[in-house]
Amino acid sequence: METVKHIGFLGLGQMGGPMAERLLGQAFRVHVYDPSAAALQPLVEGGAVVHESPRAVADVASIVFACLPNREVSLAVGLGPDGVVHGSAIRVYVEMSTIGQDMIARIGDGLAAKGIGIVDAPISGGAPAARAGTLAMLAAGEPALVDQVAPLLSLIGKEVFVMGERAGMAQIMKIVNNIIMATNLVVCSEGLAMGAKAGLDPDMMMRLLDAGTGQSFACSKILSRAVAGRFDYGAALAIIDKDMALGFDEARLLDVAAPTIQRARDVWHAAYEAGRGRDDFTSILTFIAEQNGTRVRSGTA
Repeated sequence: METVKHIGFLGLGQMGGPMAERLLGQAFRVHVYDPSAAALQPLVEGGAVVHESPRAVADVASIVFACLPNREVSLAVGLGPDGVVHGSAIRVYVEMSTIGQDMIARIGDGLAAKGIGIVDAPISGGAPAARAGTLAMLAAGEPALVDQVAPLLSLIGKEVFVMGERAGMAQIMKIVNNIIMATNLVVCSEGLAMGAKAGLDPDMMMRLLDAGTGQSFACSKILSRAVAGRFDYGAALAIIDKDMALGFDEARLLDVAAPTIQRARDVWHAAYEAGRGRDDFTSILTFIAEQNGTRVRSGTA
């Protein structure tokens, strides 16, 4: 850590922005890139150096983090004409996006040809945890590289979970986590819609679910905001639709039967096709309730 003088961070959205801010004020300089000037502003105010491309960041930073919205952007940022692969200073690339085993391997192979190592490091906890510094940090890759970036991951989140020595293993764990969470959200939304249509009070339903055997983080901590009328957890529904498609693809490649996940994936994709892609993903509750001719909303909302 003492020898690292320049750290890069690419992608300053609802997850990447708060994570990059937690690297400010350390013994190293933070270099950033994002196409959005508004996303860059808090980092500039905190002392970060702005660059015009991922490649420019990789020209000055030996370790570069990336938190990006989809596979295509990750591929371009990693290996494209202005990608980090062309950087002259970069030695380790830390891919924090959820992009699947195949894509992390493709990017890793391209970087390896230029002597750049990769750490597969997706995160879990959502935007509130990113802002609070309580994210669960996953990591997989060559042990020496993971050991090198682990102290930095610890600055960003609460705990680092090393999933294996091959890049891609953290991707699988993140996808497993996401498909369980997203499937739970569908199940909880359907149950709440059923109760609301029968005349049950949404506030009392949430209290009972938090106290009883139906308790889940998805219902108690995520959907509780939607029941209260706050659709602001911090990720677009399109991202969950993407993650569910990734999860089902991985299950198929591994020859794992996943009929319940497939059903949940279909519900998320139907919501996306209905035009809710840009809405906060907690709006799945509204979509499912409307499909069933009801409304699930706190009496105080």
